[in-house]
Amino acid sequence: MTVHQHAVEVRAFARYLRDLAALLDPGRGWYGVFCARDPAGMRACFEGSEVPPWDVVESLLQDLAAVRGAGQAAEESVRAAALFAASAAAYDGRPGGRQALADRLDMMLREQSDAVRRLGDADGEPDALAWARDDHARATARCVELRDRLAAVERTVPVPDAWFRGQDGADVPTVSAPRRGKPRGARFAGLDTGDEAEADPVPSPGPGLPAAPAPAAAPRGARFRGAPAEVAPAPSAPEPDDPAAHRAAGDVVAQLVRLRAEGRSGEAHVVLCEAAAWPAGRLPVLAAALRGAGLEADRATLLWEMSSLTPAELAAAAGALGAAGLADDCGQLLRQGVARPAAEVADAVVALDRAGLEAEARALLEAFVRVRTPQEAARIAEGGPRHLVPRLLAAAREVSATRERDLVHALRVAGVAAP
Repeated sequence: MTVHQHAVEVRAFARYLRDLAALLDPGRGWYGVFCARDPAGMRACFEGSEVPPWDVVESLLQDLAAVRGAGQAAEESVRAAALFAASAAAYDGRPGGRQALADRLDMMLREQSDAVRRLGDADGEPDALAWARDDHARATARCVELRDRLAAVERTVPVPDAWFRGQDGADVPTVSAPRRGKPRGARFAGLDTGDEAEADPVPSPGPGLPAAPAPAAAPRGARFRGAPAEVAPAPSAPEPDDPAAHRAAGDVVAQLVRLRAEGRSGEAHVVLCEAAAWPAGRLPVLAAALRGAGLEADRATLLWEMSSLTPAELAAAAGALGAAGLADDCGQLLRQGVARPAAEVADAVVALDRAGLEAEARALLEAFVRVRTPQEAARIAEGGPRHLVPRLLAAAREVSATRERDLVHALRVAGVAAP
């Protein structure tokens, strides 16, 4: 790929980010947080001189879900993921790209360690604890992302940073990212290292983040994708008569009503992100409580966050919603799950099957085949058990005969025999 082609991919994603941001309020949500904490970094991403980490993109999509609905956000997430992947590959493939990634990973590892320290120091301070949790989750996800991008560059370029040789055989010098004491740019938005000597003064996004209800062992939510997560148990039955579940749901509703009234939507988002990691049996109680309180946008955001749980947790959540009679919420959750990588969708289908949720597994496959390319659908068969192949074809047939024919071809190209 030429330098010009690299620039085209990066510019295309930057233009997409600008269009996405035009739909959002820069004073609210995560977009408001990013603009307040690192306006220069956001400008760099909009101009194409930086590529934001995926968790930042997902946070913007969460804001979109709040203003335009989860359906549109789910559709946009598919397009965003494709543009992001192309842009990151192009950006990393520049001369010096590998070293820049390595330097950035070093900085993020330091940020991760700093966040761990701040988690220990936030004794009895809910605001500091909530920010430290978010910072640690973002740093962890970004370390995973950067390692994956480094591995992709090393697979593409056998000799690191040896790109173009001159006529005398000498390598053209590469440009490495400078090492800096405090990371800058939107790829680090939301992280605060406490290095006041180098930090630019920026306004606080709000009075502080509230303590999250029923916090999980590790942060969850779309913006935390890539963070380590334990394997979830099998789907549990809903808990409609559990007083503790109703009290917890009531507490969340009360917090959200207060935070929305005060214009603190970013903090409300954190509450929903943490709630998405509740035991699956409690999630239908919370979804029903949000709907009963007229908080439809918050209910949609909760489902959006739940869609990025681990495959086993996603299966548990879908099963609980279905068992509670919340078929619409269950369907919406599964449709939003199609933004995940194909291998994760395959794992989710297997988890749903094992839980006896065949209808939900079929709905997830049909949604994936409907909005993703045949080549991406073929990857489900590559990484999943053989019995997924006929089910994929049946899902494609529900879309159209053309989609089924295209999938058969994609499977053949991938080396997967169709029945």
